Amino acid sequence: MEAAGKEEISVEDEAVDKNIFKDCSKIAFYRRQKQQLSRRATYQASLDSATTGKDSTKFRIINETTKVPLLVEVYGIEGNIFRLKINEETPLKPRYEVPDVLTSKPSTVRLISCAGDADSLVLADGKGDLKCHITANPFKIDLVSEEEVVMSINSLGQLYFEHLQIPLKQRATKENKEDTSVDASQEDQEDLGLWEEKFGKFVDVKVNGPASIGLDFSLHGFEHLYGIPQHAESHQLKNTSDGDAYRLYNLDVYGYKIHDKMGIYGSVPYLLAHKPGRTLGIFWLNASETLVEINTEPAVKYTLTQMGPVAAKQKVRCRTDVHWMSESGIIDVFLLTGPTPSDVFGQYSYLTGTQAMPPLFSLGYHQCRWNYEDEQDVKAVDAGFDEHDIPYDVMWLDIEHTEGKRYFTWDKKRFPNPRRMQELLRSKNRKLVVISDPHIKIDPDYSVYVKAKEQGFFVRNHEGGDFEGVCWPGLSSYLDFTNPKVREWYSGLFMFSAYQGSTDILYIWNDMNEPSVFRGPELTMQKNAIHHGNWEHRELHNIYGFYQQMATAEGLIQRSKGKERPFVLTRSFFAGSQKYGAVWTGDNTAEWSYLKISIPMLLTLSITGISFCGADVGGFVGNPEAELLVRWYQAGAYQPFFRGHATMNTKRREPWLFGEENTQLIREAIRQRYALLPYWYSLFYRAHVAAQPVMRPLWIEFPEELDTFGVEDEYMLGSALLVHPVTEPKASTVDVFLPGSNEVWYDSKTFALWEGARTVKIPVALDTIPVFQRGGSIVPVKTTIGKSTGCMTDSPYGLRVALSTKAR
Repeated sequence: MEAAGKEEISVEDEAVDKNIFKDCSKIAFYRRQKQQLSRRATYQASLDSATTGKDSTKFRIINETTKVPLLVEVYGIEGNIFRLKINEETPLKPRYEVPDVLTSKPSTVRLISCAGDADSLVLADGKGDLKCHITANPFKIDLVSEEEVVMSINSLGQLYFEHLQIPLKQRATKENKEDTSVDASQEDQEDLGLWEEKFGKFVDVKVNGPASIGLDFSLHGFEHLYGIPQHAESHQLKNTSDGDAYRLYNLDVYGYKIHDKMGIYGSVPYLLAHKPGRTLGIFWLNASETLVEINTEPAVKYTLTQMGPVAAKQKVRCRTDVHWMSESGIIDVFLLTGPTPSDVFGQYSYLTGTQAMPPLFSLGYHQCRWNYEDEQDVKAVDAGFDEHDIPYDVMWLDIEHTEGKRYFTWDKKRFPNPRRMQELLRSKNRKLVVISDPHIKIDPDYSVYVKAKEQGFFVRNHEGGDFEGVCWPGLSSYLDFTNPKVREWYSGLFMFSAYQGSTDILYIWNDMNEPSVFRGPELTMQKNAIHHGNWEHRELHNIYGFYQQMATAEGLIQRSKGKERPFVLTRSFFAGSQKYGAVWTGDNTAEWSYLKISIPMLLTLSITGISFCGADVGGFVGNPEAELLVRWYQAGAYQPFFRGHATMNTKRREPWLFGEENTQLIREAIRQRYALLPYWYSLFYRAHVAAQPVMRPLWIEFPEELDTFGVEDEYMLGSALLVHPVTEPKASTVDVFLPGSNEVWYDSKTFALWEGARTVKIPVALDTIPVFQRGGSIVPVKTTIGKSTGCMTDSPYGLRVALSTKAR
């Protein structure tokens, strides 16, 4: 759904204008941290006071300038995970700690103190092959595996912690004034945004003053990093420069720019580092606005270890430094020590959960646009698929199906008999998905609004009234999904008795849940809005959409009394969103470059736990030429979530509207998807039970091969299929890298065979989808294709067996 309505058309036209969205230079906590860190105030640990309990080891650290203590807690967690928490020892009031993301309280492993004195402390897990070396002055932690330092924390001295303060006007004495972690004149306070921050016409008043945090991690021997979605960027994370950090801040960015580090719809504050022999993960559990800087120092062949005639030469390994900065909250970070990619996936899923097992129909093809006009339009489009012998599973309805953008209602003129419409779809084993956004139209005659208002279920403004913002229905209030009672009530709205006209084939799409607020700062909610527990929006902005998807999935489970799996697509997401359904890459554009960037975007989502992901086929914004549309269907057929979608002012683009030749090509791509349904289903099962991504970058399957580490134009589906979508216009060949010196690969169409560890120039026509099966693999397929997945239950199965080098 796009960022603005007709009354907001100027916003739509300039959606990526820096006057609307911030860059780092406009973010006050970023400026403060950069300025203060240049002064190099260090922390010192009081290790002689360290205490080791059943769950954790605790000690104090003190900033040498402010003398204010922080409490450090180090936990060992089952499965080679360390957790580091840093908080104020005695904050003025509690600081926000992200709830509900961790699947349960992780089982801790008692850390054993191996050695220690006033200057250092060594903690080891039970097995002893992983150790934390803590140095007192300056405070630093080294993570040691098999006697090798793999990660250092605060080795660059970028630990930063702004203490909650009494507002300036409440301070009675000069002593209080001096007791601040940021010493600044009145002019500096305005520039640094300590108590209020201006952006355009908006002023963010901060009742708690500055509260940002930061910490650096040095990864030794690593120069390949991945993760921290969502950005329209390359799969491998790039070095950043001042003012160019990766931003994690969920925003509604219509037609977002590609190769840009600005935050878009979702945030997963989790990255992976990989090198031959070791994979690591860093999961920074913080839901406030977060910035990540990355700097790789390449290996130096030799350096002199000492001066003078006996100077020795020593090889210096490469190192990548990662600097995390968040606006508020506490430092709560999980260090996933691998050692393999598979181990890291397992460690992360142990903390945040695995991908929900999707219902089979949701792995078929989905047909959507903003908007199918009425019941007759739905009937005609549905019939069009049958007439042209194209399988599909799900019809989608956008906001126009409702009565004046009131969710859980139907437009009585356009959709007078929604049950009959659903029965038509049911007769062909098809489903319906409708949209349900978090904003609720302010209307005293709208029962959802009235009931939510009566019970105080809306986010409040900083003055205590209901927060009001403009979105699709006009003036709206926003449900406070962070409140468990709101989630419970919202889940109940999906019951058949509450949602008139719904049936058990109706599923849900959560959109605009960043949350999108058309006239708000950066088109979102003011940071000083108030949520359940009296927490400010700034503390939990990035987790708002996560909570809506959680409540929606729970509602669909309750509706079926736990007998059916839910299907919920969300635009906004956070770490752990995989537990509740699917995600897509938002309002992309009908251009070749967006088709190309969809691959690294989906790979990044996949390795950070969210396997059920896709990009709008054809591009949401604009009108794709026929060749681009065909190539996008061919790519989408081999990506986990497969949906065609288009915005309101585009030309109709159902698969049969581009001439018989293109209809045939699209039909064939979709049929290939349906033939592979048993394989897709088994891959999702592996994602669900073992956290193995469905769509995988080559480096996961070939972790020792450097040549795979930067590849992002092709990928593995499971361990058996390599896919290289055609993403250039008028292509006659593609260069496909086939990894593995001991591997053989078979063209899935011609069965031509190639040995691995080489790049092969493959000729392509418009009907070519370059897909290769790995020698030694077996891929289950359906040998006949029906109108939908439900029509194929009794279709026969086949096995595609590819011989390995040993079997030939």
